[in-house]
Amino acid sequence: MTRTLYSLFFTLCMPLILVRLLYRAWRAPAYAKRWSERFALGGDIRSEGIWVHAVSVGESIAAAPMVRELLRRYPQLPITITCMTPTGSEQIRKLFGGQVGHAYLPYDLPWLQRRLLRKLQPRVGIIMETELWPNLVAECERAGVPVVLANARLSERSANGYQRVSWLVRPMFAALDWVAVQSQAEAIRFAALGVDKSAMTVTGSIKFDFRPPSELLAQAANLRAVWGSRPVWIAASTHAGEDEQILRAHQNLLRQLPDALLILVPRHPERFDSVARLVSDAGLGQVRRSQGGTPAATDAVLLGDTMGELVMLYACADVAFVGGSLVPNGGHNYLEPAALGLPVLSGPHRFNFVEISDLLQGAGALQVVADGRALEQAVLQLLNDARLREQAGNAGKAVVEANQGALELLLQGIGQRLQH
Repeated sequence: MTRTLYSLFFTLCMPLILVRLLYRAWRAPAYAKRWSERFALGGDIRSEGIWVHAVSVGESIAAAPMVRELLRRYPQLPITITCMTPTGSEQIRKLFGGQVGHAYLPYDLPWLQRRLLRKLQPRVGIIMETELWPNLVAECERAGVPVVLANARLSERSANGYQRVSWLVRPMFAALDWVAVQSQAEAIRFAALGVDKSAMTVTGSIKFDFRPPSELLAQAANLRAVWGSRPVWIAASTHAGEDEQILRAHQNLLRQLPDALLILVPRHPERFDSVARLVSDAGLGQVRRSQGGTPAATDAVLLGDTMGELVMLYACADVAFVGGSLVPNGGHNYLEPAALGLPVLSGPHRFNFVEISDLLQGAGALQVVADGRALEQAVLQLLNDARLREQAGNAGKAVVEANQGALELLLQGIGQRLQH
């Protein structure tokens, strides 16, 4: 009954959802394409194999090592990856080309999810992190499709949100066949929402198993060589309200280090142009990565306005600030810069990655700054002290290496579901 009410409410909201999609298409034209897939029509669906759902770019990148290993271990099984965003779609094609099928996940209405599952007929469904939809999970259970929640994470804030609608989500959580959860604290939160403890394994985060490709590191080294000995810091995955603080910090930093270069990478592509205007308004010379130019001596900012290059740009820097943390967005993946041996800086808002950021902070690999002024001081200190950078960078790499192994545990669990 509760799911029926949810489906009715979702149906009544469809006009508003479509208006929102039109608005997003106006801001980012890629949203205007492939609408039929959002109604489970079309798409490159490869049936009777493995289905993976990764909502957007970050989840697609996190899923990549798992997908590559599934392709290697089960060459007889086709893989289809669904996502929700054009940027996620672009990332999937960039990572795998034609090796996997791909489509958008339809809206969470029972008849649309049934249509998708009839086309997919998957042996197993693997959902990355916490992208759960009540009708999707219910229709998988009805069709006898085992659902794995991979690299599962659940912040205290998200858990509280789910508790407010527990009447709707408890059956969804209880229907999951296996949850490969990142930490014990998150396992407790999942259990409180209805996941059976026997259906959970604390595997750790597969993001610890990140290994940058050698060709990517070579590309970064070539790019960095062009810049010479300039001190370089990166502000990655930034959100609205952060860029202004970062640019002010960089303006002040330039008084001490006149040749310092900031690599500024907004989280969402629809903000690329507005952030470029902020850089211009700040009176800072800039080069846009999408235009292929190289920063001249008079350019203080490289705007990372391309998709799929964040790790390569991290590898070009001496110090990394991870965005979504000076404003209350909860932070982003701290492990990528740590795995590359960079000292990591974060704002105070880390609620999406508390366990990982605490682990890095405790090892001396991550430093939390309160605001833009503190960010400026921390960047200046690190850029001026090579030994301090090396200590923090080595600590981060050690944490990453010590916590690897989650991917193999996850693959073993998926393999067990494929045998049934």
